Amino acid sequence: MEYKAIGSQKIFSSLLAEPKKPIIFAKNFFTMNETEKLEQQRELIETIGRYLEKQGYQPVAGRILGLLMVMDKEEYTFDEIVCEMQISKSSASNALKNLELRDAIEYVTYPGDRKRYFRILPSDVNVLVEDTEKKFRAYADFTERILNLKKNKDSRNSRLLKKVLEGTRIFIEGLEKFRERNLD
Repeated sequence: MEYKAIGSQKIFSSLLAEPKKPIIFAKNFFTMNETEKLEQQRELIETIGRYLEKQGYQPVAGRILGLLMVMDKEEYTFDEIVCEMQISKSSASNALKNLELRDAIEYVTYPGDRKRYFRILPSDVNVLVEDTEKKFRAYADFTERILNLKKNKDSRNSRLLKKVLEGTRIFIEGLEKFRERNLD
């Protein structure tokens, strides 16, 4: 991909053009130009970054992972990440190391090219489902333990916790069914 300097910023040349691309939402047909699509992608990257930050990711790491998930381009070089995210090289380097340690990303190299290309680490869907299921089982367990310790089993909080526990159990059952249907 070619870079073009505009003022003090570099912008990918493919992003400068604004060809119309059809996007289909339900039964409605809507045409979104590349600028609108890019803006929505950037907003989603920021949203994902904030969410991952709440999950314990470093702020920059969460946004880089969002970039790798959201953008149509699936592999980015170090310099492209620095340019796209408008961050320092040291911030990018620390965030990429953090993401690699979390097994969230990997890098690949290609013969004749000295650059590393970063991408999301392919994960087994069953591993992701099992991890989610473990978290919900733990949540259900401590919710049940709370309910067992409640003196008034019909208090407002007890009733709320019973509904939460019921919903959690239904969700776990759904995960179990999903895993059964998707076993390789």
